[in-house]
Amino acid sequence: MTSENTPAEVQNAVERKKVDLEDPKIENALQDQTKKRKAEDEIEIDMNLSVPLSKKQKRLLRRGKVTLEELNEKFNLDPSSVKEYKKEIAGASPEGEEGSVSSGAGKNDTKQDPKSAKDKKFGVWIGNLSFDTSKEDLSRFFIAKTRELEDEKARIKEKDIIRVNLPLAQNDGKQIKNKGFAHMNFRTQEQMEAVISLSESHLNGRNMLIKSSQSFEGRPDKDDLIARSKNPPSRILFVGNLSFDTTDELLKKHFQHCGEIVKVRMATFQDTGKCKGFAFVDFRNEEGPTAALKDKSCRKIAGRPLRMEFGEDRSKRQVKRRDPSAGPASEPTRATEPSLRETAPATSAPPIRERKPTQRNRDFSHKEKNNRPKSSIALAGAQRASAAIVPSQGKKTTF
Repeated sequence: MTSENTPAEVQNAVERKKVDLEDPKIENALQDQTKKRKAEDEIEIDMNLSVPLSKKQKRLLRRGKVTLEELNEKFNLDPSSVKEYKKEIAGASPEGEEGSVSSGAGKNDTKQDPKSAKDKKFGVWIGNLSFDTSKEDLSRFFIAKTRELEDEKARIKEKDIIRVNLPLAQNDGKQIKNKGFAHMNFRTQEQMEAVISLSESHLNGRNMLIKSSQSFEGRPDKDDLIARSKNPPSRILFVGNLSFDTTDELLKKHFQHCGEIVKVRMATFQDTGKCKGFAFVDFRNEEGPTAALKDKSCRKIAGRPLRMEFGEDRSKRQVKRRDPSAGPASEPTRATEPSLRETAPATSAPPIRERKPTQRNRDFSHKEKNNRPKSSIALAGAQRASAAIVPSQGKKTTF
């Protein structure tokens, strides 16, 4: 309507709206979420209004993945929520200054506590622990061992142990025990080195293994498929996690650059003939599977990650053969048994034991309670009728 509404018309419209809302049909329609609502029941939202910061946006800001300018351009942030977030960051920071949080608060948040980040660097990993070892046992042990060191910086006190992480195993309500390893953080580099030097020390019946938490030596490499293979190197490559639409030609094209392929043995369903999800690729020599396991381009087919390892080469199985120089078997054959019986003296032959039939407690009475034989027993000896065609022996009488 182009004309302006008078106050009386506005008042009448409001009253009509109230009357409509009191209608039970409209109330039922508003309560039922499955029914389609009408235009007058819809809520109008202004898309130009500002939006407060969400928890996810705050989390991204703390991690430094986005900035306030980027979020403000995209979502039109509410200034009051931005101020509240800056106050939260300023209160959590060690200096407590609100001005230290700029528009890139997420990037500065990672640097707000350099002391804690520095403490995490001086950590050790302790393994081969007894399952009964506790945090107090570890703390007392390292404090006592470093108490008499010449270097005062390497001596450990109770306040120098920042963190002791001893994971506990879930035993379904039984006695709680640790998992056999722990992580400890110290204040200085000298204290960490002093603890590492105590590796192979005896605690609660076990020799502890201690190394720096930043050292990853001895861990298996996830990318080294050759070392992770269960079978020894062979000319057969096992390929798993295949799609059901995989064909022999696709596997040959995928691995043809690794070496000469003799054949592809794919497990298939009997009814459809499609792949079951795994196959064996036979190469001419061991260099083919080795090259396939090293090549990262071979680890995916049609976007699916493959599970590859050396397959078992049955041609290399060693069959145990009997040594001909060992002589005949201990048990005589049937052909030699009569000769042995003839040559052996009569006195040397062991007595033959006869098996006696076992007597079972069964009731073999074939009579009923009235002392008459049972019908099945009485008819057991009756003459059976012949099933053959018997010629007629009667006389034909005509009338």
